[in-house]
Amino acid sequence: MAHPTHAGQAIVDSLALHGVKRVFAVPGESYLAVLDGLHGSDIETVVCRHEGGAAYMAEAHGKFTGNPGVAMVTRGPGAANAMVALHSAWQDGTPMVLFVGLIPLADRMRESFQEFDPHAWFGTQTKRVFVLDEASRASEVVAEAFFAARSGRPGPVVVGLPEDVLEHEFTGTLHPQIKVTEGAISAAEVDRLATLLRGAERPLLFLGGQRWTPAAAQGLTEFAEANGIPVIQDWHAADHIPSSSPVNAGWLGYGRHDVTAAMFEQADVLVAVGAVPTDVPTDGFTLRQDSSATNILVTIDSSLRGRSGAVTEHLLASPVAFAEAVSGLQLGRAAAWAGWLEPGRAAHVAQSTIPALAELPATSEGTAHMSAVMAELLAHLPANIVSTFGAGNHCAWAQYYLPTDVFPSQLGTRNGSMGYSIPAAIAAAKADPERLVVAVCGDGEFLMNGQELATSAQFNAPVLTIVMDNGQYGTIRSHQEAHFPGRVSGTQLANPDFAALARAYGGHGETVTGNEQVAGAVERALKAVTGDRIPALIHVVADPAIALP
Repeated sequence: MAHPTHAGQAIVDSLALHGVKRVFAVPGESYLAVLDGLHGSDIETVVCRHEGGAAYMAEAHGKFTGNPGVAMVTRGPGAANAMVALHSAWQDGTPMVLFVGLIPLADRMRESFQEFDPHAWFGTQTKRVFVLDEASRASEVVAEAFFAARSGRPGPVVVGLPEDVLEHEFTGTLHPQIKVTEGAISAAEVDRLATLLRGAERPLLFLGGQRWTPAAAQGLTEFAEANGIPVIQDWHAADHIPSSSPVNAGWLGYGRHDVTAAMFEQADVLVAVGAVPTDVPTDGFTLRQDSSATNILVTIDSSLRGRSGAVTEHLLASPVAFAEAVSGLQLGRAAAWAGWLEPGRAAHVAQSTIPALAELPATSEGTAHMSAVMAELLAHLPANIVSTFGAGNHCAWAQYYLPTDVFPSQLGTRNGSMGYSIPAAIAAAKADPERLVVAVCGDGEFLMNGQELATSAQFNAPVLTIVMDNGQYGTIRSHQEAHFPGRVSGTQLANPDFAALARAYGGHGETVTGNEQVAGAVERALKAVTGDRIPALIHVVADPAIALP
């Protein structure tokens, strides 16, 4: 049989040219030619159970690897279901490419089955929207989409694929990758930065955002540690410097320590690398808003999207370029800054230390404390685990206690999107099968994409899932109690047997209803994931009165 020459095959060949190892897909008749191209390809097709799960996996792959994750869905309802991940990628600056099958060209503007306008739907939440109208441009469009997703501030890109065009003969040539610049830091800019820092009494590094690599994270860690500069990190992005580093002073955003926030406000020279002072780390545009503050913003994003507060200087460079520029830079002020660093480091250590079991508040009968589960996990977890979580009060246990000593090791949404934990865990397990992945979920958050445990089992991506079941949407309940005390409305949940659900998907599952059951449950779950290579779930029945660590 002759090798196919249709546009669908050209798209697959172009994905391979861009180093794509897998795509996350929910199939549809609108892009059968692409599925045909994937037949026999070296690219793995991870078949998902919901478009939201598939798109979240692509977004998480982009966060975890720095390379665009790829999702494929069908038109109309499929595209609508994927939108939640596009919004996450847009707000978090994550590179991903969503391929969407479309109606045939001749059926446009006729209210055809599942017809929609990709530009109108996605234009405000993506960097670019392409529609492939000519088969000969299939490879070019893939190259442009990947360039747009990776360049500058990364983000999501949508490629619309009319089903008839996909079947047309491809007469073009495969387009090479378009290189992305890391920017640069000039010698003069390094000198100005060094002068500012040497003259500072309270310098601070703020790390987060996009375009990081393990080498860049290690380089910035070495620079900060060599010079005794305290480091704080963005919310749900606390893996750019090891949690055990002596200069790690915590993270900003929801659940942050007051000392960390005070350091952010009081620093006389702030160097933000990758991150900018956006809504969440500034406590709703209240911290560090003084126009006279000294803020050096190091980011490849020329638009400084989301930035608030002063801009003393904008260095147009990625963390990779910045880490190379400051490598070996000695400021000679570590001893003078020790008193400034110490309270932040002490606060971070205190916040990330689990109280002894005897010190935990008593829980109601038939419930266990999440901190007891975290303590048992920490006693057995390897240093290079990956943790994933979506949104909700339950995330605090992962944020506070799970180690982040390797980059990347923490995958969370910074737009407060629920349903992320399980898809993200699967994406990480596929990208790095040697590392243990732990998904920390709330009962409400888990059920938004918990069905993807079937994908975990089918595609050999075993993950350990912890479900905190307090029978409510806990975060909203907390807000509700603050604004309308005693008036419970619209937040209570009647939950299934989560452990039985995990077993139904082919995994290991058990329920914990008391602290004395935790040790055995953790031991058996870890054996299932690391030994039997199947997904495992621990259903922790929690006291709804204990909302946070």
